[in-house]
Amino acid sequence: MTGANPSTFRRPREPSDIPVALTIAGSDSGGGAGIQADLKTFAALGVHGASAVTCVTAQGPRRVRAVLGCDPKIVLQQIEAVFEELPPAAVKTGLLFSGPVVRVVSGFFKQGKRPPLIVDPVMAATSGARLLASSAVAAMKSQLFPLATLVTPNLNEAAVLVGRRVASVEDMRAAARQIRSRYGCAALVKGGHLRASREAVDIFYDGRTELLLSAPFLKGIATHGTGCAYSAAIAGYLALGCDLAGAVERAKQYITDAIAGSATASGNAILNHFCVSAK
Repeated sequence: MTGANPSTFRRPREPSDIPVALTIAGSDSGGGAGIQADLKTFAALGVHGASAVTCVTAQGPRRVRAVLGCDPKIVLQQIEAVFEELPPAAVKTGLLFSGPVVRVVSGFFKQGKRPPLIVDPVMAATSGARLLASSAVAAMKSQLFPLATLVTPNLNEAAVLVGRRVASVEDMRAAARQIRSRYGCAALVKGGHLRASREAVDIFYDGRTELLLSAPFLKGIATHGTGCAYSAAIAGYLALGCDLAGAVERAKQYITDAIAGSATASGNAILNHFCVSAK
């Protein structure tokens, strides 16, 4: 492969510079998830957001009408263009859509030194529509996860990754440890969909430190794109210089604030990315 190498990601910044974070994900025409949610999150944290679009979706808050994947070559060229002139201090991936896209992204980040990489293994939309091809799941497990700093599955995604149901906090703890053991990356298993829970509980494990992160479960608020914003906030805080555990803790507060401060647009709940206290 040609172009920028991830080993070039650290470049001295002028005092007035702000850090760059890169999102590699799909576009959400409704503006609630994907690239759009990630860029809003970066902006809210005072980080310059760059993007590489992997697919275009025709969707709103309630359903996905269509998905069109981008050619893997243009995905790679977008990443190379960002690294050449705007070397990111942290990167996150969201919806990668296809096996070929997963492979070109993995191939790029295999090149030497790289910034922290947060992998949100987006497999389905909030509405339930499947978004990730089965071949992409296999490629993600074998090629991308071993390069990741952190993987951030929700309960359904964690179940796919560990091969069994994840339905309790203890299940989440076991899944986080299994992901760490199997793929070598830290894991944040998100329990926002735990049934009958009064708390939105997440489990972080990096091989040494385990964190149980909890916030009151906000009933009656059905927002779209929370997982995207959460992983983007982690990348944003890493770009700002936080260590991984600190970035995860701050991102948990960020997404809690964004949900609590949610508004409506044409009757649909939307995250308030700029109603945050975790700066």
